[in-house]
Parts: sequence; C-alpha cells; structure tokens
Amino acid sequence: MLYFFSLVLAFALQMPANPNTTDQITALLRAKDQALLDAIAPGDRKVWEDALATDAVYVDENGVVMDRAAFLKQLEPLPAGASGSLRITYYAAHISGDLATVIHNDDEQENYHGQVLQARYLTTETWHRDDGEWKLYLVHAYAVPKDPPAISLPPKELEQYVGRYSAAPDLAYVIRSDGQQLMGGRPGSTMRPLKVEVRDVLFVPEQPRIRKIFQRDAKGKITGFVDRRESWDLVWKKTAK
Repeated sequence: MLYFFSLVLAFALQMPANPNTTDQITALLRAKDQALLDAIAPGDRKVWEDALATDAVYVDENGVVMDRAAFLKQLEPLPAGASGSLRITYYAAHISGDLATVIHNDDEQENYHGQVLQARYLTTETWHRDDGEWKLYLVHAYAVPKDPPAISLPPKELEQYVGRYSAAPDLAYVIRSDGQQLMGGRPGSTMRPLKVEVRDVLFVPEQPRIRKIFQRDAKGKITGFVDRRESWDLVWKKTAK
C-alpha cells in the first residue's frame, strides 16, 4: 500500500498544478499562431477557419480592414515561382481570464523566381476563450520598415547638398559635409548622419519612413528638397550655401 501511494505522489508531483497557467496558455497560442503563419504560403484556409471567431477582423500590413469572410477569400497559395516562410522570433502574451492580448515579431523569407526577399512584421492580436477553445478576434499585421541600402557619392557631388534650407520663417535645416559624409539637423540641435539611397534621395538612419528628395532647376542646381513621409511632403527651399 505504501508503495502504491508513493507512485501516486510521484505522479502527482510531475503533473502541472494548473493546466491553464499563463506559460501554458502562451505556449498554446504561440503554437496556434505559428501554424497560422505556416498556412499563409500554401493558402491553407482550414487552419484559419478553425482559429478565427465568426466576427473576427483582420487588418493587413497595407492597412486594409477585412472581416472573416473577406480575409479567407483572399487567402490563396503563393503563385508559381514563389515560395516562402514566416517564423515567429518574439512572442509575448498578456492573459486576463478568458482574454489574451498578443504581440509577436515575424520574419519572412520569400524566394521569388530565384531571388530572396526578406521582411519583418509586428503583429498584434486579441484572443478569447469561448467554451474552452481559444478563438482569434482581431489581427493587425504591421510591416516594420527598415533602412534602405546606402550608396557612396564622390565628395564633389556630396558638396552640392550642403547648405541651409527653410520650410517656414522659424523652421530651418542645415546640411554639412566633412568631405566623406553628410550631416544634417536643425540649427542648434545635434547633427545626424545623412545617407544616400540614390542620387538626390537621402535618408537619416533609423528613420526609414522618411526620405529627403532633392529638387533641381533647369541648370541642375539644387533648389530645395521635400521630406516625404509615405505620401506626405514637407517642402524645404534652399536659402544659402
């Protein structure tokens, strides 16, 4: 009898005290999310149908808002010549009863007709446990921008961008050169490096949403630039060398 109780006790000690701990729920949701990502390239609707709540909403990386039916309709296998994968690299879940809010980073690698493309997404989600089963109610996928590759220009070409620019009587921007690279900033503030994406298109590292697109007159002389953030432009005119 003592041996029997010893076995029971040993088995009990190996069992989790609570099958619904935060760590266990997080692991379960992460596994579900990875399965959902794995289903995107082959266009496996069944995996998503099982996970999505009936009134789920999906917001894709382009800002398109879709209900459950619209999202499932557009979920198709990648076209011929394309293959890819999405892998979760970071995962965090906040569990409050039957509600879970999730944030995860996803790295994408796509082979497009022999060329390798990469992207990173930040995804936020709302899960809810309905009758003991976790259902996905909201997904918002955000494409994380990244600095473009930079090129080098001869010092003589870099010198063309040097000068003072004005966007308003009280708003100025100064570009300087040390002969090797450009630096830019507001007067009296810290100057930051400026990199060249292509000729007449500059960017500040770690500000991938913004480009400085320079404008020239008929003789090729720089007259100013626009700070372009997505489709919005802040116009600067060159006022001095």
